[in-house]
Amino acid sequence: MLKNIIKHIILVSKHKWWVFKLCCRVGQPWRGLVHDLSKFSPTEFFESIKYYQGNRSPIPVARETKGFSEAWLHHKGRNKHHLEYWADSRAKEYAAVVPYKYAAEMACDKMAASKVYNGKNWTNSSEVDYWMKEKTISIVNPKVDNFLTAIFEQVKEQGLEKTYKKKNFKALYKKYCIDDKTKYRYEVKTEWKVREEN
Repeated sequence: MLKNIIKHIILVSKHKWWVFKLCCRVGQPWRGLVHDLSKFSPTEFFESIKYYQGNRSPIPVARETKGFSEAWLHHKGRNKHHLEYWADSRAKEYAAVVPYKYAAEMACDKMAASKVYNGKNWTNSSEVDYWMKEKTISIVNPKVDNFLTAIFEQVKEQGLEKTYKKKNFKALYKKYCIDDKTKYRYEVKTEWKVREEN
């Protein structure tokens, strides 16, 4: 248990350091500084050390083990850099366009997680490959999806240093989240099905 506590603190600190560095590059140092502070709350911390893996988030491990993650339910409701914070099943658009400062932090968070969890195996295409799968099971406003996809594809093509710049992020956000006037409607299917256990 003590070993997991130490490893978890090191992993979270490494992740926070990467987010801070990337947020500074895109003009959001405060968002980088306060990023993921709720991970040290009892609800998130104790579940995270219990299901600590090191090469992946403890959240899916908790879901696989007990069917849900208390840490995640706590985390997503307190951190505006998560897509799930902006999803509202009773709102007209269902998933809001995330304000710039949180969208920028979101892109930094996802890239930092990719860097930390992949370690030496990380490549410029690691996050775009992961995002293309992740977005198929996420509720994300198409404008935010386009913004994130553009960033991760740029990293694949031209690298992290050229992509993670304030001017570039602002231009991409303007292009995909402000200038795009397309109206989207999310089709919600609310029918429960009996799941066959394998």
